[in-house]
Parts: sequence; structure tokens; C-alpha cells
Amino acid sequence: MLAAFGVGSASVDTVLTTSAVQPGGFVEGHVHITGGDHDVQIEQAVLSLVTRVEVESGDYEHHAGVELAQVVAAHSFRVAPGERQSIPFRMPVPWEAPITEVYGQHLRGMVMGVRTELVIAKGRDKGDLDPVAITPLPVQQGVLDGFAANGFRFKHADVEHGRLHGVQQTLPIFQEIEFWPPPQHAGRINEVELTFVANPYGVDVILEFDKRGGVFSSGHDAYSRFSIRHDQAAGTDWAAVVDGWVREATSRYFSHLPPGYGHGGSGGHGGYGGHGHGPHHRGPGMGTVVAAGAAGVVGGIVAGEVFEEVFEDDGGDFEF
Repeated sequence: MLAAFGVGSASVDTVLTTSAVQPGGFVEGHVHITGGDHDVQIEQAVLSLVTRVEVESGDYEHHAGVELAQVVAAHSFRVAPGERQSIPFRMPVPWEAPITEVYGQHLRGMVMGVRTELVIAKGRDKGDLDPVAITPLPVQQGVLDGFAANGFRFKHADVEHGRLHGVQQTLPIFQEIEFWPPPQHAGRINEVELTFVANPYGVDVILEFDKRGGVFSSGHDAYSRFSIRHDQAAGTDWAAVVDGWVREATSRYFSHLPPGYGHGGSGGHGGYGGHGHGPHHRGPGMGTVVAAGAAGVVGGIVAGEVFEEVFEDDGGDFEF
């Protein structure tokens, strides 16, 4: 009877050898299982990459756990009393996995972990949950550097349930990274929301500009989308590219801007849908971009945020 209720059963501990990984990569590690007081027949050892997602339901919002990837590390095996077994695993990370770490710092609002479950007698023992960091791809890092170099400050990041219009997705979720605008845009833009949708060939960059409302007008959102190949990450002046995106969007959507605002002196860059600036546009170089990135983006990041507290911040409303 005690065994039926899990008393004296096997224990599980997962050790990740991959603490940080880029989208499209792999999380690797070992599942360590120690036998309890009696033989245990384990049907499966399952590992899942899970994250917290914001779900909108009418006028209400709540958080839910969503599985992004899963791998079965072992099938149908027995663990004897006191026996120790170590099972290696290698789990692919989806290209569309949200970013959780930038410049070595945890992004406030993001949650990501590897859940270990043992399937025993058609039941599931959820086991432990281990944090894992998803770091940016080179294109994603370049875009983040570009926003930082242009004075945008990190505000918040979250993952929402749903799909983006006109964007091909394999996962039913998308990440929004929010920025406060720099002083030169503060009177026109309330905030900018950045979304990456990556694939094996490149990254779609979706920008949402939240326009401030005036005394006699209401605010509205403007959207821009750009597709960038992975091989375009190196050698690109991301500060100039992002500046061109922002200027083009504000000029196109926000008609009350001063005359001539938003038109740089260089031609379009074909790799960015004709909206970016060419390599000869005057702007900060990559050294400046990286330095500004560490100061600008990380300025709004909470370093060392306690993983367990993030998972539990919604009490009983958020479970895996």
C-alpha cells in the first residue's frame, strides 16, 4: 500500500550539462534515478522544455505552463532497491523558443526550465524542474544591440499564447520584448514591442510601435516586419539598421512628426525588406553597439532572479 502511494519509491534528479543554449540548439544532461525500498517498473523517463505563457480570456489574463519540446530518454526499465541509474538525454530546442538571457543576465518576466517526469504504472511523477537559459541568436543579439545603441531601455518581456498574422509559426506562442523609447522619441512613442520568430534560415523581426495619444486624439499601434537571414548577422551596422526601422515607422504612421523626420541619407538595404539603412549610413559602430547594449538593455534586467519564485509568483494559478 505504501508503494502504491509512492512512499519509498525511486527518486529522480536531473543534472543539465547545458546551462545556456541558443534557439535551434540542444539541451543535454543526465537523469539520475535512485531506487527506493522496493522494485519499481518505470515505463518512461520524459523530459520537457516548459515556459510560462500569458493567456487572455475575454477581459481577463492568467498564466499557464506550455511545453515547447519533449524527449523520452528511456523506455520500460526496472530500478531495484538502492540501485542508481544514470540516463543521458539530448533534447532539441525549437527555433522559436523565447529568449530568457541577454548579456549573461536573466530577462525580467521570463521563465524557462526542463521538467523531468517518470511514468510509473500509468501515473506520472513530475520530479524536478531545472532552469535553463535561452540566449539570442546572432541576428537577435544584433537587433537587441541596435535598440540599446539607439537609447531604448528594456522594460519587460513575456510570452503570449496565440499566433501572429502573416507570420509562419510552428509554436502557438510568441515572445514580446518591450522597450521604453529614448528622449527623442518619447513624445511620439509610448513603447516598442519586439518579437522574434526564428527558423533554420533566418529570423522574422516584428515591431509594434505604441503611439502616444494626444489631447484630441487617441493612441494607436503601428506594425513593421522584417526578414533577416542568419548570414546577415555579421558585418551589419545594427545601430543604423534599427534607427532606420524606427524612423521609417514613425514617419509612415505618425503624421504629426516634424517635416523630414525619418528620412536618412542612405539607400535601403535589400536584406531588410528595403527598410534598413545601407552600410555607409553614419551611425555608431559595432563596438559602440555592444557597449551601449550592456548598459542600455541590462539596465532594465533583474540579475539573478530567483527561478523558483518566478514559477510561484502567481500562486495556485500557474502550474505545470
